[in-house]
Amino acid sequence: MAGNSFGQLFRITTFGESHGVAIGVIIDGCPAQLDIDMDFIQSELDKRRPGQSKITTQRKESDTVQILSGIFEGKSTGTPIALLIPNEDQRSKDYGHNVDVYRPSHADYVYDAKYGIRDHRGGGRSSARETAARVAAGAIAKLFLKQQGVEIFAHVTSVGTIEAPNLESNDLSALLKIREENIVRCADPATAHEMIEFIDSVRKDGDTVGGKIGCVIKGCPAGLGEPVFDKLHADLGKAILSINAVHGFEYGSGFAGSELRGSQHNDIPQAKAADSKVFKTTTNFAGGILGGISNGMDITFKAAFKPVATIMHNQQTINAAGEVSEIKGKGRHDPCVVPRAVVIVEAMAALVLADQFLRNKASVI
Repeated sequence: MAGNSFGQLFRITTFGESHGVAIGVIIDGCPAQLDIDMDFIQSELDKRRPGQSKITTQRKESDTVQILSGIFEGKSTGTPIALLIPNEDQRSKDYGHNVDVYRPSHADYVYDAKYGIRDHRGGGRSSARETAARVAAGAIAKLFLKQQGVEIFAHVTSVGTIEAPNLESNDLSALLKIREENIVRCADPATAHEMIEFIDSVRKDGDTVGGKIGCVIKGCPAGLGEPVFDKLHADLGKAILSINAVHGFEYGSGFAGSELRGSQHNDIPQAKAADSKVFKTTTNFAGGILGGISNGMDITFKAAFKPVATIMHNQQTINAAGEVSEIKGKGRHDPCVVPRAVVIVEAMAALVLADQFLRNKASVI
């Protein structure tokens, strides 16, 4: 179905369920002769995989990716790339208690309403397990973008009411090092420590908490994005909002920009040096996008994630017959999804940009 595919020229289709044999992705439209670094793809999946720390789900999955097609002697062939990630640690019995009961704030009821059938084992396709396939595809998109000089960096900017300070460094490699040195994936060490302690306390309470992820894209040239319906920020918004648990998306100044005057919000262009191809402004409230098209400045956006819906408390709900029921808190779930979602946000941004790069090739004769 079309709802399982994303992108126009650099197009992906994901498949599989949380408790099925495997999940996977088919990438159609990846240009030929792209160097495919399997170690890099696996390292991206390792950032998303479950069981990596005390503040993530304890489901044990190696998320070892397998190539089925489209890559020969370390290069893309131009034909569809198929990647498979086996499921290794399903515990379907953990979901036996909700065969006919709808979990609060999950997709159980709406899947029944839409299809008349649902996979109750971990939510099936509605499970965040599906996002591993996106990360694998996004890693290949990142390899393509790297050739174009584009870098993408995301990190956890808040957990609950704990906010990290704004990033001031332009050295993404240094920020990446800091981010990967703490299990919450925040680029500010002091805030990271506070976040970890808070998430762990929430976990011990059998509860969950939400947070935000900020992302910056550097090196994107001017001209990407379409002027009307497929604006670059619209495509980014759709991509990010398609991630499980995302309840909000903003780019540039976002909602805070609505509180400013035009005289405060306008980004004033700077004179461009004769040897420079880069357009610069004194501020970047636009978030690197004007009229839906990239302007050469850093592209910036944030994604807000709700608290994970599964909590370790009994809750009132209804069953498939519409009768009042109770559901027990059970299973292995993240107390806060944002540490593992950082690489998912990067992957979806990479897929959007890779697709827009290829589409932009047809914009001028």
